[in-house]
Amino acid sequence: MKPIVAAGLVSAVLGGWTPHALAQAQPDPLLDPILYGQLERWLGAGPLYLQNVYTWEEGDNSRDFHAAADERGSTFTLMRVSNEGGSWLVGGYNPLSWSSTDGWHESRFDWQRTAFVFNYTDPALYRQVLSDHILPSQGLRQTYNAPDHGPTFGAGPDLLVNDRLDTAISWQLTYGDPDFEGRSIIDGSYGGQYMQLDAMELYSISLVPEPGERALLLGGLAGLGALAWLARRRQPAVMAAAA
Repeated sequence: MKPIVAAGLVSAVLGGWTPHALAQAQPDPLLDPILYGQLERWLGAGPLYLQNVYTWEEGDNSRDFHAAADERGSTFTLMRVSNEGGSWLVGGYNPLSWSSTDGWHESRFDWQRTAFVFNYTDPALYRQVLSDHILPSQGLRQTYNAPDHGPTFGAGPDLLVNDRLDTAISWQLTYGDPDFEGRSIIDGSYGGQYMQLDAMELYSISLVPEPGERALLLGGLAGLGALAWLARRRQPAVMAAAA
């Protein structure tokens, strides 16, 4: 597993990190500093710390994905897919943990509809349809969670990877503009064109503490260390008095 930090925060968190160092640590990753920044802006939660928890390898299947992805909290899934017409980098944000047993994760209220899928190659973002739509339940189904499915967003499916982790498909329904129902977020076609999965990565998400919060944390740790030191200094004196 390889932790990666956004380019603008590297000097504060990792010291001498550079894009070149990232390339050396993780050859040809899907996530680079530019995409990292874009994911931060799309999520809008502030500076992020992303940790690679799964990278697809030849021969993997959906159970391998779930072994790495389940119970990891919120995640970004990135995938490169292709057909004879081209290659695209697409993916999605899941605010809940993936699971092998939950089936549909449903978001009945608008405040729960925070997931999104995206196309980074032909830049576009597709958020869950909100309940003010003429059919309030259209954006209900956030993700599908089963051992025989790879990452699956929406009821279209809006973005799905099959059990062999070699094929992806997109048929827009739960995410994006409802007027484009049935359209692929990958190539814009209608009718759900199958794509070859060439690469996939999963990143767990946590917030990077603000500088003030980091200072408070370090100060608290230093205070605890001082108390422990004083306790050790006092222990011989207490023992001697008891003797």
